[in-house]
Order: sequence, then structure tokens, then C-alpha cells
Amino acid sequence: MSLVGNLEDLGLGEILQIVSLSRKSGVLRVNSRGRLGEIAFRQGKVIRASSSSFQESLGELLIRKGLIDLATLRGALALQEREGFQERLGSILIRQYGVAAAAIDEVVREQFEKVVYSLFAWVEGTFDFELQENVEAVDNIRMDPMQFMLDQGLNPQFLAMEGARLIDEQRHRGDLSPAVAPEAAVPPLSGMEEPPASGQTPLQPDAAKAEEPVSLVLVDDDDLTRETLAAALEQGGYRVYQQERSEDALIRIDSLYRKGKRPVVLADLIMPRMDGTGILGGLELVELVRNNFPDLRLLVMSDYHNSDAERRVGALGYPHLIKPRRAQMGDSREADRFCRDLLDVLWRLRAGELAVATGDMVNLGHELRLELGDDLNGEVESVEPSTGIALLRGMLEELSNPALGGGVTLMVLRFAAEFMNRAIIFMVRRDEIVGLGQFGIEETGGVADARVRRLRIPRNGESFFSAIIEAKHPAVVRPEPAAWNRYLFEHLGQEIPDEVFVGPIVSEGRVVAILYGDNLPDKKPIGGTEALEIFLSQAGVAMEKALLERKLLESVQGGT
Repeated sequence: MSLVGNLEDLGLGEILQIVSLSRKSGVLRVNSRGRLGEIAFRQGKVIRASSSSFQESLGELLIRKGLIDLATLRGALALQEREGFQERLGSILIRQYGVAAAAIDEVVREQFEKVVYSLFAWVEGTFDFELQENVEAVDNIRMDPMQFMLDQGLNPQFLAMEGARLIDEQRHRGDLSPAVAPEAAVPPLSGMEEPPASGQTPLQPDAAKAEEPVSLVLVDDDDLTRETLAAALEQGGYRVYQQERSEDALIRIDSLYRKGKRPVVLADLIMPRMDGTGILGGLELVELVRNNFPDLRLLVMSDYHNSDAERRVGALGYPHLIKPRRAQMGDSREADRFCRDLLDVLWRLRAGELAVATGDMVNLGHELRLELGDDLNGEVESVEPSTGIALLRGMLEELSNPALGGGVTLMVLRFAAEFMNRAIIFMVRRDEIVGLGQFGIEETGGVADARVRRLRIPRNGESFFSAIIEAKHPAVVRPEPAAWNRYLFEHLGQEIPDEVFVGPIVSEGRVVAILYGDNLPDKKPIGGTEALEIFLSQAGVAMEKALLERKLLESVQGGT
């Protein structure tokens, strides 16, 4: 399995956390502006890291730190060559020259951390994670001049948190170079407007400033939506500053504010949070703007309703409107209609005509489903992401919701709909596999849900389910003419698919549920399920957590 995508869709911190929680082994390769980085994982722990930006070898580091001298290094390298490069340099230094293992581990650990933290500054580019069960077997000692490998491994979740913190500090200090920081790509500011004089509304500038456009900071993580709205807003007389991320928007707002300007802020509600977790980054931004720039005019938009978030936005005194989904932004008529409405709403907002926490701004577009995908128009060559990779971030955040409870299986079906025409969740019991829920099954011969719940397949019966339970690993398989496979297809309809996806949900080391999917009736191939497989592994983790919390609650209640 190979998981590929763009760093704009799924950041390094999120990738590290996913691999850590799923305890996968493999190699992550990152490519950004001609720079190459590689991180190797063994059962979710980082055991190797390298970057084209860091070429210092282990021997050079040990000499620089005074742990060995040049003669020792040369002797160890010569011994390694004589033995046919069968052992890493660090092991030879420990075994043959008495160098302390703890000292070498510390040097390697520091180098790994330095390399991984540097990769967090690569905000654009591509990634490719390839599963490899035996990472050490593919490690070519002779061809690897760095020869860094840490047996115990580092915790990716710690690296993710610390890397995000360091990059955030650098960004606020202005230490990130233009090649790294998206903020530097924004056109330089030019004085366009001064703050309104006392008693003067922003809609009524003095005569000397009458022709100056109003500054507007547009924050949306979808390129097509952002550029479509920016073009319309600029035609409507605004000076638009486009920002893809909340943290960059705050920097832009602060920069304008310090220059005496009071920009209007138009923010998408459904965006990644600044720490890379969650999908309500827009709400996080709104709260920060409210606390730091309470006098600014702000309008919130989203492509689907989130009642709790909308209530919090309204409580802060900001209006909210529904925008078209991304696919509709490609329809010029739909986009034009929304942009006209948007300009009218912004005019009313600046004129003070919108009451605090208005309830009338609820449906200027259509109520739409969540979409976090976007087309990339940056300088870096884009790759075709694995199916569903752009949705994975938001789904993982929902999966971590402690109030989710039994909704895990519903979320699995919802995410599976991105990959297949039909799917069924089966519960795995001690002796049998039982149908639980479905989508896409035709309502023939009775209600589809009822037909699915009547499905009973012996756990040890000959079917593709028994092999998946034993392997505990998802697979796309061609159905064999086994008795219980025929039973399944007879109950779902007489037609047999060319191939099916079968993915286990593993909790506490055992398969507790199985996702079945196919592409009937059109029989198109099933492909690009890497993101779905990651989600299934995280669903198992969520079930483990829910079970543990339930046991703890029962023990507490039992002791009272």
C-alpha cells in the first residue's frame, strides 16, 4: 500500500500522528522545491530520518562532539568495509572501540529530531508513505553514508507537537525564509486607507480617500473558492488579501492593523485548526480576532451547517452564511449568484445594518456536505492524492469526538461512500458475522436495511471474511465461488461483482467489525483505498478508547 498526496492537504504533523496511532511500519518520503526528506517507521516509531538539507555523517557528528577521533573513525570504516558492510557504523564503534551506546543514541536522536523538525517548514510539496513490514531489510548500509538508525525509535506524536511549536515560533519571529513562509508570497502592502475619523463610518470616507478600496482579508483553505471570491470582491472594489491558513491570516490582519488599517475579515468556518487537528479552524480564528481585534467587521461562511459552531459564532456577534460547495464554484451561474449576494451582505455589514448574532443569514446558498479537497496552483508540481486524502483530516477529528459513541460504524460507512457504490458493516461475533448497516443496496425483495441485518455468516465458514479475520489486514479481492460468498450475493442481488473491498476494524487485538464494499452495478475497479484503510485503523483505536472509558466509568460507579 502506498499513500500519496500533497502537504497542503495533509501536513507532516498529521501524517506522523496517523502512522503513530496505527502503529504502521514503512517509509515516508517528502519532496518540496527539489529537497528530499525521508522518515522510516517501525510499528509507529521513527527509527530513521534523513534530508538532502542535512548531509553530515554519523562519524563527522561524533568527531565534532569529541566522542571519537579521526583515527578511530577511519579504523571503524575500514573494518566495516572488510566485513562486507554487514553492520552499521555505530554498532562497530560500540563493539570494537568501546564508544558508549548511550552517547551514540543521543547523537542519533538529536540528528533525527533536527531533520524531522526541519521538514515541518516544507509547507508545500508532495508525500508518499509506503508500507514496509521489515524496514531494516531495505536499509542498504553501504549506500547510506549517514548510517543513522535508532533501535528504540522516537515517538512521532511528540515530534509532531514539538515541530509545530518550533515552526509557529519561527513564523511569529519572522525567521522563516520567503521560500518557506507563504506570507512572503503576498504582494507588499501599499497604503490604501486610513482608519475612519471619529464619528465617521467606514462606508463614508472623506473625499480625499473616496477612491481607495477597502482592505479585505479572505481566509479559505480551498483554492478554487478563494480565487473565485477574490476576483469578484476585487471587481466589487475591495483590496483582497488571500490567505489559505488561519495563522497566516492573523499575521496579515495584525500587519494591516499596525499600519492603521481596519480590514474586513471574511473567514471560512470549516478549515484545519492551527495545530493541524480538527476542522473548525475558522471558529478558532473568529475567537482570536474577537479577542485581539474586537473593532473589526467579520463575516463567517461555510458550505454546510454546523449548528453548535454557528451558535458560537452568533454569540460572538458575527453573522454567518452558507456558501456553495466547491463543485458548484465551477458553475459560473452559481458562483456569480453567490458573489452578488456576498457583496450585498458585506455592504450591509460595513454599513452596520446586520444586527449582532443575526438569525436571518442562514441559507444564501445550498446546504452542502463537507468537502476539504482543493486544486493546487502553486509552483511545486502536484501529484494526484490518494482517494479521500483531503477528507481524512476532518473525518479523523470527528472520530476523536468523545461524544461519538456508537457513531463509529456510521462514520465508517460515510467515509466508504467516497470510494465505493455499495458498502456493508458487519459485526464480528464469537461464532458468526452479522450484518449491521449499509448504503447503496437496492430496495428489492424488502427493505435493504432489514435484509442486511438478517445476514448471518459463520465466522469459520469458507468466505473472504474468514481470510480477512485471520490476516487482520484490508484487501481488494476477486470473489471465489465459495458457499458463503454465494449466500451473500444471493441476498444482496443475483449479480456478482468483479472485485470487492474487505477491511477489518481491529480493537484490542481482535477483529470486531468488517467493512465490505463493491462498485455494483457499474463494476468499475476499486482503487485508491489507502485513506480508507488508515481510517479503519483509527476507527479501531476509537473503539478501544470508548471501551476503556466505559470500563472506567463502570468501575467508578461500582465503587460508589
